[in-house]
Amino acid sequence: MTNDDPKTEIPAGGATPAATPVRGPAPAAAEAPTFIGVVYDLVTRHWPLVAFLSSALMLAIAHAFETFGHLAPCHLCLKAREVYWVAGTVGLIGAVLQRAPLWARLRLPVNLLLGATFLYGTGLAAFHAGVEWKWWPGPTTCTGTGAASAVNLSAMLDGSLKIKPPMCDKAAWVFLGLSMAGWNALVSLKLTVWSVLAGLRKTETL
Repeated sequence: MTNDDPKTEIPAGGATPAATPVRGPAPAAAEAPTFIGVVYDLVTRHWPLVAFLSSALMLAIAHAFETFGHLAPCHLCLKAREVYWVAGTVGLIGAVLQRAPLWARLRLPVNLLLGATFLYGTGLAAFHAGVEWKWWPGPTTCTGTGAASAVNLSAMLDGSLKIKPPMCDKAAWVFLGLSMAGWNALVSLKLTVWSVLAGLRKTETL
């Protein structure tokens, strides 16, 4: 009587053949980091230094417009420069402290301080842009509605006032529909976001 069920044939001697090992799928190769990922990692890792360099660049651009473009800064323009002086100082100190052992505890406060500074700069620049667009009144000392001070009147009479301070509500330079204050608001907002991302960074390997 024959049996149609397939059975494993056992060789002579009763030895059971070794089972063939089952191979699983090969592990996937690690993906190469993208360009955006590399930039994000470098910027957030060295953000205090990047913030210092960014602030120095913005100050250099402002002074270049003043020196070579003959665009004197108004009162709010000078206030905007103060923001970058503060942020640049904090960034430089942070870049030095980044090599210290206590940086692991200082990283978040320093980056958030940079973020708060740039956020203030964003609000100041947006306010200045709104003054230029006549959305709201600006400081009476530097707008067309402000009265001239006695010091300025005296200086104009005796000829010692050589440069008339520009008005804050007059955009001296416009590019793609935005004044310098408008572009400064966008740049400051971007720097604010980067500061927050750097503060939320989990790893701190230099």
